[in-house]
Amino acid sequence: MIVKPFGKTGLNVSAVGFGGMRFDTKHSNAENAALVRYAVDNGINWLDTAPQYCNDRSEDIFGLAMQELGSRREDVVLCTKGQPYVYETAEKARAAVEKSLRRLKTDYIDFYYVWCVLRLDQYEQAMRPGGQYEALLRCKEEGLIRHIVVSTHLRGPEVKTLLAKNEFDGVLLGVNVLNFQYRWQGVTAAHEQGLGVVAMNPLAGGVIPQNEAALDFLAEPGETPTEAALRFCVGCPQITVALNGFSTREHIDTACRVADRAEPFTDAHIDRIRKHISTTMDDLCTGCGYCMGHCPEQIPVAGYMQYYNDKLLLKKTDAEMTEGLKNHKTFGILVGARPAAECIACGQCERACTQHLDIIRRLNAISQWEHQLAHPGLKRKASELSLKALRKIKRTCLPRH
Repeated sequence: MIVKPFGKTGLNVSAVGFGGMRFDTKHSNAENAALVRYAVDNGINWLDTAPQYCNDRSEDIFGLAMQELGSRREDVVLCTKGQPYVYETAEKARAAVEKSLRRLKTDYIDFYYVWCVLRLDQYEQAMRPGGQYEALLRCKEEGLIRHIVVSTHLRGPEVKTLLAKNEFDGVLLGVNVLNFQYRWQGVTAAHEQGLGVVAMNPLAGGVIPQNEAALDFLAEPGETPTEAALRFCVGCPQITVALNGFSTREHIDTACRVADRAEPFTDAHIDRIRKHISTTMDDLCTGCGYCMGHCPEQIPVAGYMQYYNDKLLLKKTDAEMTEGLKNHKTFGILVGARPAAECIACGQCERACTQHLDIIRRLNAISQWEHQLAHPGLKRKASELSLKALRKIKRTCLPRH
């Protein structure tokens, strides 16, 4: 396994990290903890988790793994997180750290993230007196955490602003071979500042392995698009850790094999990829799920956005998307889903979206495909859909007299 220095911390970390967001929850905590130990046995020492991951089981899984590792705990780098808008006071932030320590069955956390900064005002909330960052500094002084880092979904220029005051030892960013040219300013800003850079979603949240035929231009002879995507992040000198979600040993074996032979992409290869990638590639939903639970109409937004990826990635026509929607609503990820047409355009999902996607417009398009399914051959104007949403907003949100 390739190891790299993590910024100025003095730590050497594995170029591949274990992201604890994609455990197979059909398996027991003990089975998943064994997967963590298998990764450690194969040279992966960067272990990343958070409260709420995997139906709020991820920290417990890692805790069981730490307990079973025993003295080998010192050989791994353990990371967890807290959101500044959830733990908005120093007292709440301190309690969150202590809870994570108990669940992780450890005396210290190597890296603690100010987690999921979507807007600069959330960063400012974390940094204000009596807020999260103040509590984390105290925890660091007491040895409960060793490094304070930040996780963000901001765009490149805003990332530079976020890091300007040198308050963090590293940064976690969403970057992969499909979106790198739109996110690269944030990566280079962090790297030039001497910070460790962790790449989340190196496989675009599963989009790449699920669409290898359409993305074969990513690969060199002898490798798959999935392997090429991993190699891009692992071999990139500006990226310290490529954070992968694992649910099987085979996933770990693939990542380790790629890391063992990872060579940086040549300029010619990158130029070829740039010619194939359109601006829509940056708009692919990575399936992070942060939009879930916010819709007052109980629409499964993440499922619809994953389906909408086919429009962007495979350039499908409206007729093809309509037919595909029928299949997904009968057999696929949208069985029993509330119709997209029930959207009231409240904007809660868009505010929660880590990628700042135009979800309402996409749901509007999907609702037209739904209408085509129900009324073949009869077109429905987008303005009619917007009017319906407006009427529903007035009916449900405005005060009654």
